[in-house]
Amino acid sequence: MRTKREDVRNVAIIAHVDHGKTTLVDQLLRQSGVFRENQEVVERVMDSNDIERERGITILAKNTAVHYKGVKINIVDTPGHADFGGEVERVLKMVDGVILLVDAFEGAMPQTKFVLKKALELDLHVIVCINKIDRPEARPDEVVDEILELLMDLGASDEQLDCPFLYASAKTGHAMLDLNDTSDTMEPLFDAILKYIPAPEGDPEADTQVLISTIDYNEYVGRIGVGKVENGTIRVNQEVTLVNHHDPDKLQKVKISKLYEFEGLTKIEVKEAAIGSIVAISGIDQIHIGDTLCGGDRPAAIPFQKISEPTIAMNFLVNDSPMAGQEGKYVTSRHLRDRLYRELNTDVSLRVEDTETTECFKVSGRGELHLSVLVENMRREGYEFAVSKPEVLYRYDDAGHKLEPMELAYVDVAEEFSGTVISMLSERKGELQSMSTQSDGTVRMEFSIPARGLIGFSGDFLTNTKGTGIINTIFDGYAPYKGDFPYRKQGSLIAFEAGESVTYGLFVAQERGTLFIGPGEKVYAGMVIGQNGKAEDIELNVCKTKHLTNTRSSNADEALKLTPPRILSLEQAIEFIDADELLEVTPKSLRIRKRILDSRDRKRAAFRKS
Repeated sequence: MRTKREDVRNVAIIAHVDHGKTTLVDQLLRQSGVFRENQEVVERVMDSNDIERERGITILAKNTAVHYKGVKINIVDTPGHADFGGEVERVLKMVDGVILLVDAFEGAMPQTKFVLKKALELDLHVIVCINKIDRPEARPDEVVDEILELLMDLGASDEQLDCPFLYASAKTGHAMLDLNDTSDTMEPLFDAILKYIPAPEGDPEADTQVLISTIDYNEYVGRIGVGKVENGTIRVNQEVTLVNHHDPDKLQKVKISKLYEFEGLTKIEVKEAAIGSIVAISGIDQIHIGDTLCGGDRPAAIPFQKISEPTIAMNFLVNDSPMAGQEGKYVTSRHLRDRLYRELNTDVSLRVEDTETTECFKVSGRGELHLSVLVENMRREGYEFAVSKPEVLYRYDDAGHKLEPMELAYVDVAEEFSGTVISMLSERKGELQSMSTQSDGTVRMEFSIPARGLIGFSGDFLTNTKGTGIINTIFDGYAPYKGDFPYRKQGSLIAFEAGESVTYGLFVAQERGTLFIGPGEKVYAGMVIGQNGKAEDIELNVCKTKHLTNTRSSNADEALKLTPPRILSLEQAIEFIDADELLEVTPKSLRIRKRILDSRDRKRAAFRKS
């Protein structure tokens, strides 16, 4: 007999990147009394890993819970970035409704559309919250119309169209049902959750069923499965069977050793949990996303959507440069392989494949950001390795035609830059779909462009829009191959011999282009030390000192003026490298190098290729 559990609500917060999800969760935690009066709390407390805090983005879905008017509200904070869409798709299976957060100025953005579409497909109830209404250029009324149009475009049911609209400023901590209301708390949003988000339903007398939607990993306890109790009750020491909707052969008897529920920012151990509870289960090594834990003699798996396939791949290689092994703690192929396969424990959108050689692994993900976050995490953990240029993953249709992944790119720029951006994206096979002028005078353009056209694009884009342009992209299926185009118009400046860079050598080199290194840095033959102003690669000796004569003293070098080098970030370096180059990644350094270090071998390889 199915019953509702009125003392629980399960809700996810979904939004486009940077529309204020994590800040909103902060306020809900603060105002529900999770923190003590005098407790020091960092901002965006849910973004717990270093990269999330530094970049101001959420990468992993997080669970938390607050209490309001005797009801426990389980809240899931989801990523907004398209590369982490795999996270969002899964966690929506744990909840009965969503709070769609939309910036009062930016309005509905590509990721808003993506996450809302997923929520509507799962028939979830929606509360729309227009955030950042205190922004000077906010336009909440127009944004409400945009959201209603979007709901209709996505085929929302009448019930879903009748969703409540709230207005909020997560930063100052207030929400209201009407723009003319006065409110200085989040109570209207809490009340809306209790009123509009349905209570979880299930059969408390049936056999246990828990669908695992997220996997956490902890060095001490190993894998932790997080999911919602769909039916029955789950207890510590209970014997259950592990089954999977997409893997009918999976039938494993396991025992529940530890069971947790979420309270505020912590997990608390519990002896049992009933329907509608979101629980964390540790001690089961074989647990995977999409598994169902079933009690009783007739285990039945809960259907679970397939995770979207990766669209981009990079090779991770053992570092074999002349400086290999000097700066990293983990450098061997075994270290690299173990770490990459361990990442699969928690990241379902990732694929790792062995290649013909034991020194190289093909890693596929949802986008450049997805893979660069993995590279940065490994680097911080002490790994040293090399990565290749990202390549898109092609498919072939039944007739053998080549298909490539496409993206929808939404570009916001000042009007003066619109012509430049259109020509830049047209060169990369982008097609302009629509163009409109925003209320603040900026131009919004929508392009359909091959995913490979966006590899290495953001650096040029920021340069040509003087750092003011904003680009957002979202995967848009596969389409016939659009033809070749050049990725990079400028060649590399390459070190000719090993040694230490000196001012005199760099002074001569900087006339040829932009340098990536300063004086006193170790270089090796085949290392890329800068970008040429022209299309071809040039080899230079930056270790060359000026010969001393009787009339010339050694301090004559001091008069030479060097332009400060361009220090590349990890993303910029990944964007810069060409197909015949690698990026050497160590905990201390990022070095770009030619795949073939010896210049004669390089010329032979180029000759054979041509």
